[in-house]
Amino acid sequence: MRVLLSCVHIIIAVLMTLIILVQQRRQGGFTGIFGGGTQSDSGQWQRFSALTKITIVLAAIFMVTSFFLVYMS
Repeated sequence: MRVLLSCVHIIIAVLMTLIILVQQRRQGGFTGIFGGGTQSDSGQWQRFSALTKITIVLAAIFMVTSFFLVYMS
């Protein structure tokens, strides 16, 4: 089980790295990171690109697999 989870963890890490490298750079700077958006930003999930959504899902799966690998050791 641990070997399978480790393999999935490595595959997710490689996929996440590739997806991040493929994404386009935005010129917004640090505005959105620290809450510099406007009040009309409530529907943020719909405005994300497909690559950004994939990155979020892969990061969540990466964190879950990391937790289970630490828990199993």
